[in-house]
Amino acid sequence: MKTKNVKISVIGAGYVGSAIAYTLMLAGLAEEIVIVDLDKDKALGESMDISHGAAFVKPVNIVAGDYKDTLDSDIVIITAGAAQKPGETRLDLVNKNVSIFKAIVPKIVEYSPNSIILVVSNPVDILSYITYKISGFPKERVIGSGTVLDTSRLRSALAEYFNIDARSIHGYIIGEHGDSEIVAWSLTNIAGMNIDDYCKIVKKEKCDFAFKEYIPLGVKNAANEMINTKGYTNYGISVAVRRICEAIIRDEKSLLTVSTLLEGEFGEEDIYIGVPSIVGKTGLVRPIEVKLSAEELRTFKASAQLMKNIIENSNL
Repeated sequence: MKTKNVKISVIGAGYVGSAIAYTLMLAGLAEEIVIVDLDKDKALGESMDISHGAAFVKPVNIVAGDYKDTLDSDIVIITAGAAQKPGETRLDLVNKNVSIFKAIVPKIVEYSPNSIILVVSNPVDILSYITYKISGFPKERVIGSGTVLDTSRLRSALAEYFNIDARSIHGYIIGEHGDSEIVAWSLTNIAGMNIDDYCKIVKKEKCDFAFKEYIPLGVKNAANEMINTKGYTNYGISVAVRRICEAIIRDEKSLLTVSTLLEGEFGEEDIYIGVPSIVGKTGLVRPIEVKLSAEELRTFKASAQLMKNIIENSNL
């Protein structure tokens, strides 16, 4: 139960930031939502538009402001940053966003030193690590959206394939939020059965396990497909961020595949990456070192090494 008013600030009023603010309003998770953007008119317009629905939701004050207006936020969500352009590498994008984050993060620390920072900007694993380093916050109070959205996309695709409720499917995508992410099939289960056994029962002779190839590919390509059609993605990630904020505000201690600092788990050190983690009022409670198959662990470690290589070659 909440004992005080909750204040959430969203840094960035683009497609993602504005959708997150809107989704948080609908969820009734905060009494105050502050939107900050370099383009003050954009932030003002988005805050006005969202606030016009205030008569139909729980009481909430939605404002556009500057960093001083984020004072004493409980959660600060960073969606700001440069987008990858054609011909640019992920390293190019990282170096651009390192400079942006060096300007943003100290201001968050100045005005909300006790906040939890939730990084959504991409590449989210790298930028979560950078935020951790710049902020000086303990690892528990710096997390990234990680593969929470990817995991939801996986469960949605499996739900369509098996014609059941996505909430009845339990499984994770772990690793980088990107091309090197992996499906932990060894942990995926439905009705208490591993997914192979479930498939054999409900699909019978039609169960050829081809879904293990094309569903992960569809999840990886989902963002590109939406960018090619509508130009951007924003709704799915906004719901994923709402879910993370809900777990924090309500101290749910929920298992979510946020991007978090590893300190020996899975044999990895000093790297942010998406793994099943307990999330509660402190932000990260702790990552869970789930048991992976040998091949899954090998692929996961390759994903972690990719993150390390990018960080080593960045301008951090």
